[in-house]
Amino acid sequence: MTAHPTNRESKRARKIGYVVGFMVNSIMLFIVNVRPGWRQLSFLTEDFAGILWLINLSMVSSATANLIYLCYDPAWYKPLCQVGISAIGLGAAIRMLQVFPFDFTAYLFNWSALTRLLLALVILGSVVAIVAELVRLGNREVSAGNRSQSLHRP
Repeated sequence: MTAHPTNRESKRARKIGYVVGFMVNSIMLFIVNVRPGWRQLSFLTEDFAGILWLINLSMVSSATANLIYLCYDPAWYKPLCQVGISAIGLGAAIRMLQVFPFDFTAYLFNWSALTRLLLALVILGSVVAIVAELVRLGNREVSAGNRSQSLHRP
């Protein structure tokens, strides 16, 4: 069982996806940390500074993984990395929900409720992603074990 097909178009599409993933994370890191910087967003409070390291860790780990995937992309490796990336994202989302560094009092719409709902969905999605990647890894191990056993049978 392979995690992705081996044809040339599929490989090229994956590599393009990795480049795009790296670029998006890099641009987000620049926007949040350099210019214009998170302090330019009036709805973010100073409490955001306390969780910025975790948000940066999430973006850096994703960008780094995408760079590695460009050079090293075996079927078993990506699910393993995705578990780690999803776990970091899960931690960041949970901490953001706990701290809730947002102030939407200047707006008529209830952005706080929507933001809490979106963060809850991110948490749920991260848990589902972790479980799915662990199942994928487990299936690879079972499949590899079955192949190994069948090769050694008389």
